[in-house]
Amino acid sequence: MQKPNAIILTDGILHESDAKTAHGLIRGTERFSIVGVIDHMHAGKDAGEVVDGKHRNIPVYATVEEAISQQPSIAYCIIGIATVGGVLPKRFIPVIQLCISKGMSIVNGLHEFLNDHVEIAALAKKHQVELIDVRRPKAKKDLHFWNGSIFSVKALTIAVIGTDCALGKRTTCRFIKQACLSNGISTEMIYTGQTGWMQGGVYGFIFDSTLNDFISGELEHAIVQCWEETHPQVILIEGQSALRNPSGPCGAEMLISGNAKHVVLVHAPKRTYYEHTPLWGAIHDVASEIQLIQMYGAQVIALALNTEDCTDAEASAFQTQYQQTLGIPVLLPIQQGVDQIIPVIQALL
Repeated sequence: MQKPNAIILTDGILHESDAKTAHGLIRGTERFSIVGVIDHMHAGKDAGEVVDGKHRNIPVYATVEEAISQQPSIAYCIIGIATVGGVLPKRFIPVIQLCISKGMSIVNGLHEFLNDHVEIAALAKKHQVELIDVRRPKAKKDLHFWNGSIFSVKALTIAVIGTDCALGKRTTCRFIKQACLSNGISTEMIYTGQTGWMQGGVYGFIFDSTLNDFISGELEHAIVQCWEETHPQVILIEGQSALRNPSGPCGAEMLISGNAKHVVLVHAPKRTYYEHTPLWGAIHDVASEIQLIQMYGAQVIALALNTEDCTDAEASAFQTQYQQTLGIPVLLPIQQGVDQIIPVIQALL
């Protein structure tokens, strides 16, 4: 089945971590065919080269009109940013309205819902296009309580969690899935954020749009449904935030409610404070985080490094340092991929 063409709207911040939704889609999606990015700051460049230096034949356009002139069959415009609080920037509204008037449906992963904007909703109805608010909470009748069925799952369940937000947990998760599949290991991934759904995730839920009482049950339901329908050897769980990030502590649910007994921990060695905010406190060291995870009854089987602000030499030095001190594989997912973890997973299987 042919995937529908889509453009991504980032409007000047494609190079920033707040465009992580765009970054994920540029690296890969099974739901859409990404044919361009709208970002005046990087117009004329290849989006992949902006994100991580890899050419992906995804052009960056200055305007929607320019994209349409080059890509006439665009079905969707995806809002490619994740703002603090999930607020829709006001400057995006006229661009969204233009896309709607050109016959594009809008995919929105923010907490601010387009269907609640009277003018945008009316315009979408006039042009008979969809407004897909990915983070709109499920109806209560569709939510699940935790019931213990997780203990019927026999797959090797691995949570990919981090020491902070925006570290590449989802990307690392996808890389590990792809590496496992390439090595003949049947593997599925549980998405827990809006970008995971946009990338084509089949099993999962939107963690931060779920009533707290139902988070453990929704996680369990996604894992159990995945197990019952596909019986993979490995199930990977995309983590959110961090165990000790005070703005949104998260991760224990994967280890306890999701019964994940193995962890790939993602860490940025040059990041000092949670979400770069001194007031929120210093990020705990990796050894301390591993000890905490062990107290939850899980084992860290690999460390993956986000090498933001690192030179190649520094990244390599951090990799060597952590491997020597921790005695586990240390991955550089962007630079080297994640094949180093495959023998560990094979041994666990």
